[in-house]
Amino acid sequence: MGKRENDKCSGMELGIYTLGDYLLPKENEKPITEYQRMKNMVEMAKIADDMGLDVFGVGESHQALFVASSPQTIMAKIAGVTNNIKLISASTVLSALDPVRVYEDFSTLDLLSDGRTEIVAGRGSRYGAYQLFGYDLNDYDELFEEKFELLLQLNQGQPITWNGTFRPALKNVKIYPKPFNGKLPIWRAVGQHFASAMQAGKMGVPMNVAALYGASSIFEKRVSAYRKAAKESGHDPEELPIAVATMMYMDKDSQSAFKDYYPYLNNTFNQVRGVNFPKEHYKEANNIKNAMMVGSPQQIIEKILYQYELFEHQRFIVQLDHGNIPYKKVVEMMEMFAVDVAPAIRKATKK
Repeated sequence: MGKRENDKCSGMELGIYTLGDYLLPKENEKPITEYQRMKNMVEMAKIADDMGLDVFGVGESHQALFVASSPQTIMAKIAGVTNNIKLISASTVLSALDPVRVYEDFSTLDLLSDGRTEIVAGRGSRYGAYQLFGYDLNDYDELFEEKFELLLQLNQGQPITWNGTFRPALKNVKIYPKPFNGKLPIWRAVGQHFASAMQAGKMGVPMNVAALYGASSIFEKRVSAYRKAAKESGHDPEELPIAVATMMYMDKDSQSAFKDYYPYLNNTFNQVRGVNFPKEHYKEANNIKNAMMVGSPQQIIEKILYQYELFEHQRFIVQLDHGNIPYKKVVEMMEMFAVDVAPAIRKATKK
């Protein structure tokens, strides 16, 4: 066992992430238990590891329709059944958590996984955690920025002395245990806000950008803003990795993929966001320049490589288990991703 080294010559890192969504079944669907949903998530990670994928992520939510309120616990289970795959949060809702506790949890997980753990910290696109833990949404930006800065300071070295607004002060404190290699890779999750991308660049931290749908050129602007801010702040953009996270649906032929995916995509948006996914936007996904990853393996390859021309990103991760897609189909898509897509992407992006 041991950590898989990040070989810059091996091409783009590819992986899977899950948000642990637990949507209500339709009338003709057989519901699964929360227990089975979690078992499936762990099994997905083992399959991904066995297939040679590079990354597996578990998201965090504290509300109805999701089971992953404690992703570190799920990832600890995954660490015990995998050998090589990197384990990332996707993402940690840092604004509603204590950075010290987060650092303790992930340092522990890093030791248990032989140094395979990474934190992707975000503000959260769903707000259940804020009310649950007693935080004011009016402090949305300030909460995250303060806590993210503290998390980075904890990672830089200890003892630490720190003062802030939303957490008691720290005076000459050491945090235990220490990560496997002394530090943890810490990424900043970026959604739809340019300001967040620019702040990630200013801080010189890796960026994990969500690119779910719409023209890929939209996300290129965020990547450009990130790299520009990094350079202006004295950081080398070439040394700052970028990850792209999205949803994916794949079938052997494109017609079947496009026909079958919309009900699952729409189910996700309908139950989680309370709106239908616009069909006119869905039609645009046929275009290689659209960020939505739906189609045959060859179409997915072309879409990823088109984005690579725009972003030159180092990591690409996909969510396959959303919208109540049958688990058998999820595993089938994982195999297509690992066997048909991944080798072509790695070869094309190898440096």
